[in-house]
Amino acid sequence: MSQYPPVYILRHGETSWNAQGRLQGRYDSPLTVRGRAQARLQNDILSGLELSDYEAYSSPQGRAFHTASLALNGVVDTIHTDTALSEIGVGDWAGELRDPLIKRYAVRDGFDLYERAPGGEGFAALEARCRRFLQGLEHPAVLVTHGLTSRMLRIVLQNKNVDALRVVGGGQGVVFHVENGKQKRLTKSA
Repeated sequence: MSQYPPVYILRHGETSWNAQGRLQGRYDSPLTVRGRAQARLQNDILSGLELSDYEAYSSPQGRAFHTASLALNGVVDTIHTDTALSEIGVGDWAGELRDPLIKRYAVRDGFDLYERAPGGEGFAALEARCRRFLQGLEHPAVLVTHGLTSRMLRIVLQNKNVDALRVVGGGQGVVFHVENGKQKRLTKSA
């Protein structure tokens, strides 16, 4: 048996900064029309599940909580916020365009930026934060979070190392279910 209860994990919908290719970290930008539609798709997925025993948690950041309010509408009564579900801090690079930073620092991809960001949180700290949160879960849960935090939560739940961040999969408008160390991606056509 897994040491963690079953969880559904959602990334927030597309934001204006996502559409522009900007790093957000702890900064915030509003959901786009597409982002709100993605959250409603997540609601369609979750509405078809039996979640009466599940607790709901969201990052307190605006883009995640707005997504949670749409995705969990009519599904759960209460959404708790927890800063442990906030996005990885990107320090001085918050608000910067991703592609020019990748070129300037000659890194493989955007994942490398999260480790190199001056004043950023880094993967080790994010992993420790995610582990602490998951170890405190006593009931099955729906978690609404961010791109890197979602990936880190899912690799911890699957007992994988940080190298799996690139391959664990992501996406907006989808729901990941992780139970007993196995991940399943749930989608619904737009």
